[in-house]
Amino acid sequence: MGDRAQSDIDLLGGARSALVVDLGAIVANWRLLAKRAAPAECAAVVKANAYGLGAGRVVPALAAAGCKTFFVASAAEGEACRRALGSDTADIYVLDGLAGTAPATFALNDLRPVLSSPEEVSAWTSAPSHALPFALHIDTGMARLGLMPDDCVGLHLTSKPALLMTHPACADDLADPMTARQAATFDRLCDALGDMARDVPRSFANSPATLSDPRYRYDLTRPGIALYGGRAVNEVANPMRAAVRLIARVLQVRSIAEGETVGYGATFAAKRPTRVATIAVGYADGVPRALGNAAGAQHPCVVIAGHACPLIGRVSMDLTTVDITEAPHGALTAGATADVIGPHLTIDDIADRTGTIGYEILTGLGARLPRVYVGAAETT
Repeated sequence: MGDRAQSDIDLLGGARSALVVDLGAIVANWRLLAKRAAPAECAAVVKANAYGLGAGRVVPALAAAGCKTFFVASAAEGEACRRALGSDTADIYVLDGLAGTAPATFALNDLRPVLSSPEEVSAWTSAPSHALPFALHIDTGMARLGLMPDDCVGLHLTSKPALLMTHPACADDLADPMTARQAATFDRLCDALGDMARDVPRSFANSPATLSDPRYRYDLTRPGIALYGGRAVNEVANPMRAAVRLIARVLQVRSIAEGETVGYGATFAAKRPTRVATIAVGYADGVPRALGNAAGAQHPCVVIAGHACPLIGRVSMDLTTVDITEAPHGALTAGATADVIGPHLTIDDIADRTGTIGYEILTGLGARLPRVYVGAAETT
């Protein structure tokens, strides 16, 4: 057994499958983005439990690397982020704004709400905590959260915001003119806020805008998916390091005759004598059911003992089957490990095959998968 195979067995321990999170890769990605963003500050979006990878480990690693600003979705996520940071004094912005949370909760946990309406601004500025830092979110075309254009004219502010921000809708498409239109709208509406917004730092860029065009970096960038190795800009080579591998244990190996079928719905029928390995991962772990039935003759592959093995049949809740016929006899046995997600099949490859985006694949990787962390030494 090779060193890599034994290492993966050690990583699994007693688990049937596991998500291997490379903290060193995440830190390297942040450093690349920070270099690209300079002289703007590079923050980190760690909402949804650091895109499912574990904010309790990801946030301290990024803080140790020099990240000073973090964005989360909710106040509860902000509290968890603050606990993960310990004594670190990093800024934490809550994208949902107040969302029914008492302003005192933000003060208690040193969180900064991102306010998106005149009503939120009024609620914050009338509270005892009104002097604490906050951000204003301006809607420039997403029509989700944010102050509308008319809200920005004559908005009553009793203190300066710490940040003005908006969010681009189409920055992943370099040819889409909407990004430039949004930036122009952002500039105009920031100016419309008047003296209270003068000289306040501005933030526009998400992952794709950070990577694509210096005009959009302003004072603070907010990368998310790129931190975790996902593709941010369409039709452009991804410069980020992969940060996750999904490994699973081979539970059984068997031989079937020509004409025999595999899995639910009998969607795969062997055209020759075939050896089949069953691995311990399925759609309950976040492997899309549709992946096993991807259109076209070329099936996606997993890697077992260094051999690329195509998926066959349907992905079921707990199990996936692969064709190991082309691998040498004896090389692939029960107890071996399979690389399901890795350099050979990335989250974006899976997304492309199943009609979604890498964000959904990454954040959907199942909660029952143990997170195993490697690369921590690279964070210092």
